[in-house]
Amino acid sequence: MALKTILKPFRTFAIVSALGLAVVSGAPTTIRPAEAHGPESIADLAQQLLGSVVNISTSQRVSSNNRTPRPRVPEGSPFQDFFDEFFGNRDNGPQQQPRSRRVNSLGSGFVIDAEGVIVTNNHVIAEADDIEVNFADGTTLVAEVIGADPKTDIAVLRVEPESPLKAVELGDSNTLRIGDWVMAIGNPFGLGGTVTTGIVSARGRDINSGPYDNFIQTDAAINRGNSGGPLFNEDGEVIGVNTAIISPTGGSIGIGFAVPSDLVKTVIAQLIEFGETRRGWLGVRIQPVTDDIAESLGMKEAKGALVAGIIKGGPVDNGEVLPGDVIITFDGQEVDDMRDLPRIVAESPVGKEVDVVIIRKGEEQTVAVTLGRLEDGEQLIARDQGSPSEPQTTAVLGLELAELDAMLREQYEINEDVEGVVIVKVDEESAAAEKRISAGDVIVEVAQEVVDTPKDVEERIAELKADGRRNALFMIADKTGELRFVTVPMR
Repeated sequence: MALKTILKPFRTFAIVSALGLAVVSGAPTTIRPAEAHGPESIADLAQQLLGSVVNISTSQRVSSNNRTPRPRVPEGSPFQDFFDEFFGNRDNGPQQQPRSRRVNSLGSGFVIDAEGVIVTNNHVIAEADDIEVNFADGTTLVAEVIGADPKTDIAVLRVEPESPLKAVELGDSNTLRIGDWVMAIGNPFGLGGTVTTGIVSARGRDINSGPYDNFIQTDAAINRGNSGGPLFNEDGEVIGVNTAIISPTGGSIGIGFAVPSDLVKTVIAQLIEFGETRRGWLGVRIQPVTDDIAESLGMKEAKGALVAGIIKGGPVDNGEVLPGDVIITFDGQEVDDMRDLPRIVAESPVGKEVDVVIIRKGEEQTVAVTLGRLEDGEQLIARDQGSPSEPQTTAVLGLELAELDAMLREQYEINEDVEGVVIVKVDEESAAAEKRISAGDVIVEVAQEVVDTPKDVEERIAELKADGRRNALFMIADKTGELRFVTVPMR
């Protein structure tokens, strides 16, 4: 299976089976020499698991036009007549029909149900015309796709075996610790069943491959063709599905990534039941809580996800959650970082009522919300971005402000439902310009207080300075109504 290269990153999948391990946390603990050097042998574990790991072979027919392009020659070249004669008929003749060819690729997978259910990566089987599953005993079965999820790169296949298959169990990836031994079994480079070992190098990795990145990092060798294989713990349970590597060469350099089994379990269950994913959806746009924003909101530390906007028609388009709220806990789970929230929400059942702990105007409170379905609401999230125009009126923090009247609304093409104070000019040397505030943006709130006139903005800035604040938190809308929060230093 083809891999992505460095910071694309390489997509490849391997099966990793963890061996026992002694890692110490808390107070100093004595480690026995045998544990420090790892297990003496993993032969029994490998033999037990090899039969559940499969090779997945796919083929796809693609079209190509092998027509040789006409070379460019300098004007007046003595070879001009030769090239005109050689290529002329082809350029003026009938269009050459594209040729089709069959492309084959290999990946790995593993059996999770003795009746014939197999898990692999979405990219292993994506756009394939034919899928075959090859077992360790030499058996080959045709597979059909039950469902696939590009967001987590997981796919579920079904085969019809004559006798029950040997299945493996999905374990609890939350119990993994950095340093735990793991083992990979897969089909690298088409060689057949291959076992490699390593340790858990890190957890919770975000490699910018998708919205729910929370990868297990391992140094177990993962190469081309390992894609879709499982990562096992020392008990022979699958604690991850290997999905990516980082490498400048295409081969393993000891940096591989696996989707945690706790995320995979939910996806697999939905694909088997519905043939598609059904993720929870809160219907908010969010941004990180920076140190400046935390200080502006009176928070002791920068944590959580700042609500920058509410999706119209979404689950919380009823005032339960408001722009400017900071979500710090969702359904009992801490939201330490902005990227935690989409993953936690997506793993929640559609229609579930959950408690959300927010910080609103410096006060912590709990609100109850009922989740919608992400797949049904994705079209509401896509909105056109706009860019503004030119200047005019009251100067505040390097901004020239004006009341938003019909003329300015038309000039800057500002939507009718956008209300606030329009920015008509930005001093290029100001802190506001550094924050990418532009003419045509509309100030909706200052420090979580609604503003309607330039005077409102001036008075709110004066109050903040009197309170000893160093930054002013602006809620700003673009011409389409897309909201964002910006902190502007009050120098």
